[in-house]
Amino acid sequence: MWKSLAAAFVTAAALASGLAKADRPDEFTQGMETMWEVMWHQSGIPTRLVRWEVDIKVRVTGVNAAAHRQPTLQALRAVAAEAGVRVIDVSDAPDAAQRANLSIEITPNTELSENQPCETRLDFQAEDRIESASLHMRDADAARCIYHEAMHVMGVRGHPEGDTVLSYFTSHVEGLQPLDKAMLKAWYSPQVRGGMTPFEVMPVLAEELVKIHPDRQHALQSRDRFFAQTIQQMQAFAEGRGDVPEIVKRCGKATDAGIRVGRMEMSYFLGVAYQQGATVAKDGAQASRWLQHAASLGSRTAQARLSSTARARS
Repeated sequence: MWKSLAAAFVTAAALASGLAKADRPDEFTQGMETMWEVMWHQSGIPTRLVRWEVDIKVRVTGVNAAAHRQPTLQALRAVAAEAGVRVIDVSDAPDAAQRANLSIEITPNTELSENQPCETRLDFQAEDRIESASLHMRDADAARCIYHEAMHVMGVRGHPEGDTVLSYFTSHVEGLQPLDKAMLKAWYSPQVRGGMTPFEVMPVLAEELVKIHPDRQHALQSRDRFFAQTIQQMQAFAEGRGDVPEIVKRCGKATDAGIRVGRMEMSYFLGVAYQQGATVAKDGAQASRWLQHAASLGSRTAQARLSSTARARS
C-alpha cells in the first residue's frame, strides 16, 4: 500500500511538473513578452518610442559624486554604445549646468524611498525625441540602480518581467543582458524613428530577438503566433471586452483613468497598425474602424489622422 501511495505521489508530481512546463511559454515567447512590455509605461498605458537624436552630455553631481562618477559613466557608456549614441562627460566644465542635457544627481540615503531608490525623468515636447533627462539615485543604491536607469535614460521606459536589467526584481545589476542589448539595437535601428507606435516597433524588436535565437525557424513561428495572439488581446482591451490584460496589471500603477487612456491609445495604435501594415497585414477597413473608435474615445490624434486620410482620398 505504501509503495502504491508513493508511486501515486511520484506520478502526480511528475504530471503537475509536466503541466506547469506546458503552461509556461517557451524561451523565445518569453523574450517576445519582455519586448512587448517595454512599450508600456508603468501607469499601464502603451507608449510611443522616444530616443536621443544628439550626443548625451552628462553632468554628475551630489553626495560622494567623485566616487560614483566613473562607475556611473562606465555603465551609461556601455548602454549608450549598444545604441550607437555618444556620451560626453561635462561635469568639470565651468558651464556644466548649461551644457548638460543629462543631469545625474546622487542623493542622500534619506531621500527617495526604499521602494524607489532611483528615478529617471525624460523631457520631450513631442513624444518622439528626448531633449533632456534627469536621473536621481540614492548614495547607497547607485551601483545597483545605474544599468536599470541607464536603459530608461535611453528612452526604454517599461519595467518588464524577464531576463533584463529593467525588471523591478532583477538580480542582474552589473551589466546588460542579451535581451537588453537586443532592445537597444532595435530602439536605435535605422528602421525605427521617434514617435513610432508599439505595433510599428514590435517587428524590429522581434527581428533582433530572432537574431540571437539558435533556432531561427522556431523563432519565426513563435513570433508570428505571438503577434496574432497579441493583436487579438489588444483588440479586446481596446473595446473593453473581458478582463484587463495581465500586462496592464503588472505595470503596478494602473488606475481606472489610466486604463481608459490606455484603451483610447491602443485603439489608435491598432488603427495605425492596420493602416501601415505593421505587425498585421494592411487593411483599410480595419484601420478606419479602429481610428474611428479611438476618435470616439477622445483621441485628437485619431481625429486628425482620419481627416488627413479623407483629404488624401478626395
